[in-house]
Amino acid sequence: MIVPDGYSDVPNGKIAAIVTHLEMTTRPARRDDPPGAWTLRKVDAPALPWYRDLFRRVGEGWLWFSRARMTDAELAAIIHAPGIEVYALVLDGRDEGLLELDFRERGQCELTYFGVTAGLIGTGAARFLMNRALERAWSHDVRRVWVHTCTLDHPSAVAFYQRSGFRPFRRQIEVADDPRLDGTAPRDAAKHVPIIE
Repeated sequence: MIVPDGYSDVPNGKIAAIVTHLEMTTRPARRDDPPGAWTLRKVDAPALPWYRDLFRRVGEGWLWFSRARMTDAELAAIIHAPGIEVYALVLDGRDEGLLELDFRERGQCELTYFGVTAGLIGTGAARFLMNRALERAWSHDVRRVWVHTCTLDHPSAVAFYQRSGFRPFRRQIEVADDPRLDGTAPRDAAKHVPIIE
């Protein structure tokens, strides 16, 4: 369906976002790491409580809700699947960033989830994490690395991905139930997105 020009109503109780898909089809030049004491830790067969906690701490402020709504069986089927790699960005012994790479489609890597906790935004931690993400992605036999972000995310997300070498190729509108209304996220999450009941 093509959305018509002009305004389209979003029903009460829903949220709407413009989703931008970005890709790279050649390995970009490596960018220097910013100064910082971060490390990257691969997490094999992540424990579900650990994953849910980090997913919440990284994404709740941006209304990441898809994995939070999954049952344990649904979540485990994805994050424990062959071809999925999960990493934590570590600072001072604490996991403060999430990187999830999906290699299940031959010749491709999707940066399924990428982000750092609120206290690390603007510190260079995301640049460090992206450098590691691209190293891991391109260490496989891939022809394409892609990611998507949306207008609920950090306002600099699209520009950050473009500086990292990604090019936008598709735009969509996503409408979903507001996760703050069913308890998936706290009511005070994502203050930049008003609740309309």
